Amino acid sequence: MSHTAHIPSHRKPRRSASKMALRAGVAGGVLSTIAVAGAAAPANAEPVHETVEMPTLTTTAASAPAQSATVNTAVEATQQIAFEYDRQVRQDAAAETAMKDAKKAKAEADRKAEAEKKAAEAARKKAEEKAEQERASRSSERTTLASYSSSPSSSSSSSSSSDDSGSSASSSPSSSSSASGSAASVIAFARAQIGDAYVMGSTGPNAWDCSGLMQAAFGSIGVDLPRVSQGQSTAGTQVGLDNLQPGDILYWGSAGSAYHTGVYVGNGNFVGAQNSSTGVVERPLSYDPPTGAVRVL
Repeated sequence: MSHTAHIPSHRKPRRSASKMALRAGVAGGVLSTIAVAGAAAPANAEPVHETVEMPTLTTTAASAPAQSATVNTAVEATQQIAFEYDRQVRQDAAAETAMKDAKKAKAEADRKAEAEKKAAEAARKKAEEKAEQERASRSSERTTLASYSSSPSSSSSSSSSSDDSGSSASSSPSSSSSASGSAASVIAFARAQIGDAYVMGSTGPNAWDCSGLMQAAFGSIGVDLPRVSQGQSTAGTQVGLDNLQPGDILYWGSAGSAYHTGVYVGNGNFVGAQNSSTGVVERPLSYDPPTGAVRVL
């Protein structure tokens, strides 16, 4: 045995023939493929470079849609709150404006009502003053006529007229007979109210206006008269002032547009609610001569 037989060798072990043959075959095949590809390719062909980029997913990119939805929801909620607040502000402003307009309209209505009330009162006073002036004028005319009738020439004329007629009877209302029946009831009712106050528009029991007293007096016997003087002046048959009977309705003014009424009670007198100064009184026709008369009984 050689003295070097136990010394390990530093040479690489030989590869087996089969492995070397396999590797040689694979290498040859690869080289053949390359050669064929090179022959088939154009001479000036550029090498092909292809780069494939792989998507990169991060946590932030993945959660972006959810965050966007949350932001949109918050924006919509804020807009809705702003819209509701603006609408409430508008409603409050409209309500305040409406309240101010209502107060203004009420104040204007109250002012107009007060003005109309004052105008009506002024018209009433003016009508009463006019009526008083007309009564005074008629009374003056009546006095003048009476003075003329009492003059000597008038007396002699009247005497000769009486001698010629053979009768001294007079057709003046003062010679009318006393009332009876329904007329007496009407007159009794009217006289029972003498001393009561005159208030325009009143119908008793303690205050009257002229037509209200007439309506109540005739109503006591079942005769339904119109409420106002204009209607009462055409409620019956027109009669002459020289042919009056107790119970006839006297009126002042034109028939159908009279402004005052009373009742003839006989003996040249009448009863009526005259004015706020006198109230219900009985007066002679000469106190305020009427314009006409109607008979309903």
